[in-house]
Amino acid sequence: MDITIHTSFLPHDDPDASLAFYRDVLGFQVRSDVGQGKMRWITVGPADQPGTSILLAPPAADPGVTEDERRTIAEMMAKGTYGWILLATRDLDATFEKVQAHDAEVVQEPTDQPYGIRDCAFRDPAGNLIRIQELR
Repeated sequence: MDITIHTSFLPHDDPDASLAFYRDVLGFQVRSDVGQGKMRWITVGPADQPGTSILLAPPAADPGVTEDERRTIAEMMAKGTYGWILLATRDLDATFEKVQAHDAEVVQEPTDQPYGIRDCAFRDPAGNLIRIQELR
């Protein structure tokens, strides 16, 4: 089989704030921005990895989602327990400093984990957990 990871989904509740975070703070390329108002689907990704993207999308736009489910999703996003992603960098300290300088919410400073990974964590404007591991 020849299967790759093409696009992963993260929810947003403020497309402009999410766009600014992923483009201006993380340095991702904007590949598309479709829709209007809060109903926007924004695709971003590393410029040097054109085959891998993150789709920032309104979380409850699916017509099959009930009002109770929409409310639960909104509550989970507010607590930061709905969406997360794991990214990687060769220089964790420099990446941490750059992201922190943009006033991103720090969840964890760079830490050597007991299971052999060094990482840090932030929340994006929608409350998604962004963990960044150091490549070794």
